[in-house]
Amino acid sequence: MTTHHPITIVGAGLGGLALARVLHVHGIEAALYDLDASPAARTQGGMLDIHHDSGQVALRAAGLLEEFRALVHPGGEATRVLDKDAVVRLEQSDGDRGERPETDRGDLRDLLLDSLPEGAVRWGAKVTGVRPLGDGRHEVTPADGTAFTTDLLVGADGAWSRIRPLLSDAQPAYTGVSFVEADLKDADLRHPVSAEVVGGGMLFALGAGRGFLAHRETDGSLHVYAAVEASEDWLDGIDFGDDEAARAQVLEHFADWDKSLRALIADADGPLVPRRIHALPAGHRWPRVPGVTLLGDAAHLMSPFAGEGANLALLDGAELGLALAAHPGDTEAALTAYEEEMFRRSELSARESAASGAMLFRADAPQGLLDMFAGHA
Repeated sequence: MTTHHPITIVGAGLGGLALARVLHVHGIEAALYDLDASPAARTQGGMLDIHHDSGQVALRAAGLLEEFRALVHPGGEATRVLDKDAVVRLEQSDGDRGERPETDRGDLRDLLLDSLPEGAVRWGAKVTGVRPLGDGRHEVTPADGTAFTTDLLVGADGAWSRIRPLLSDAQPAYTGVSFVEADLKDADLRHPVSAEVVGGGMLFALGAGRGFLAHRETDGSLHVYAAVEASEDWLDGIDFGDDEAARAQVLEHFADWDKSLRALIADADGPLVPRRIHALPAGHRWPRVPGVTLLGDAAHLMSPFAGEGANLALLDGAELGLALAAHPGDTEAALTAYEEEMFRRSELSARESAASGAMLFRADAPQGLLDMFAGHA
């Protein structure tokens, strides 16, 4: 007999877990499927700033706000802005503002996972096929060849979602910016110059068409992004299998930058990681399709330059869970209410993210960022 789930969530990232948790709080069960073999199958990325008007709202709805506060990195909201000569153009202390406290993405994911019943996530279950059955029901096929049916299918499966084609033909497009990521371990002891450059929170070292973005993590390491405005195939020309050669090739784009900034890549521990930045069209939306919806990057992938991606995923999950709880027996009413608000807020954030990316790397950088901070002062 084919397994049937009333609600299925594909993707156990922050958004999918937030949805499952809010449903659980309201006594509604959901089945989660994730392609990773286990929660520890891959690292979860670096620090996240969780916004008071989005991510924290979601965590409150999930009943986890107090537990989240215990995960906050003290001093993580501190910010430094430098130019390419390493001249400090702006420095702000944390100030205990609490509007965008920093926390480790892995710790936040663990908090959400641990709040769910044991076995809530089916690990190692990559979805390879999905088809509508009519009346809002869908059949889903994981990679192992089994199949199950569901009344409500939620795609929380990221940028290259397998669920999105049920709703939209849109595909992520390259934004014109590529990242090369690096880590410097035990920075205060092993990389004291870099530790001083980055400071206790977030660093923006910016120039025309490029820059270094970095932050201090809770384990004392530094996570660095070398950002370059480049063609989509730029990263293909770098041999990331040869650490020394890869560093040299990346640093060619920072030849006239201060040595202390170049060291963020030159002294990296371990291999560099290439990452092209993609985005869905700002304002991406779809007509209501019975029995299926999207959240997070699957719905509104955007560049990271406004820090909204994880926050919107959390809020999407929480808002969808609350909508389903508020409309028992009327899934379509819940999805309509959820999507209407999600479309509105995600379009605003996507446009803000695109504008921030253009501002960060414009010809007079870092002046645009300095002007932004001055306007918010």
